[in-house]
Amino acid sequence: MTQAHAPWRSYLLLAASMTLVGSYVGLSKALVAVFPVFVLAGLRFGIAALAMLSWTPKPADEPSLDTSDRRVLFLGSFLGNFLFSVCMLFGVQATSALAAGVVMAGIPATVALLSWAFLGERLNARLWMAIGCAGLGIGLLAFARHAPGGTPAPWWGYALLVGAVVCEAAYVVVGKRLSTKLGPKRISALINLWGLALVAPLAIWQWPQFQAQAASAGDWVMLVFYSLAASMGAVWLWMRGLHGVPAQQAGVFTVMLPLAAAAVGIGWLGETATVQHGVALVLALVGVYLATRPVSSSSA
Repeated sequence: MTQAHAPWRSYLLLAASMTLVGSYVGLSKALVAVFPVFVLAGLRFGIAALAMLSWTPKPADEPSLDTSDRRVLFLGSFLGNFLFSVCMLFGVQATSALAAGVVMAGIPATVALLSWAFLGERLNARLWMAIGCAGLGIGLLAFARHAPGGTPAPWWGYALLVGAVVCEAAYVVVGKRLSTKLGPKRISALINLWGLALVAPLAIWQWPQFQAQAASAGDWVMLVFYSLAASMGAVWLWMRGLHGVPAQQAGVFTVMLPLAAAAVGIGWLGETATVQHGVALVLALVGVYLATRPVSSSSA
């Protein structure tokens, strides 16, 4: 095999990571039908914390975190774990797995928009087009919810999904600083622990509403998969894949997220897709491509 073909393993890892993300976003629709939202989030962070025990201790060569770093770590967990999970789970509960996948495809465009607003990074015409595609796709979903054969959903369900996208994008922007001091495993473990601490009081409060006897063995297996995929599997696959592919090029593989979520929603959960859903999905994929396509050397 020539060197030119060497990155194919990295491509597979990146595609697997985003497929995993799309799958657990889709599966969360089935999980919130069994587990109350805060209970589900608490169990997810708790299971992941146990699985990541070996990732938690501070390595000997890791620099100490100052007060500002700890604030960033807390903010990253509050936005990217706690608030993202609450908005996403309540949002997908009110809408559909298909809708969640399409809206989540707006994350790369939202990262670009927040980087422009808060970090002063430049937005070119291609990025503005990506933001426009994401907005049009989400707008179409609002109409698709009233289409014949579609599942009616409240407007606030889509607003919560958009909120989840903003939270995740803010986490990416905030997390740029942490990645210079901590490894990906350590960041994942610490952020997950903060997420557990934040959601634990709400999970305890909501626990009496949970009827554990109503959850089947399959539901518990799906919960474990969701927990490990969201906090460990997707992160590990993504970081491994990045070793052989430039970050901008890797971003293109986020197209797998809405595709996987749509496949779970339609193929497994039996959700109905309309023409408007299809157009929204295409717009989402175009937006992801425009937001993540590497800039050529001739670009301004």
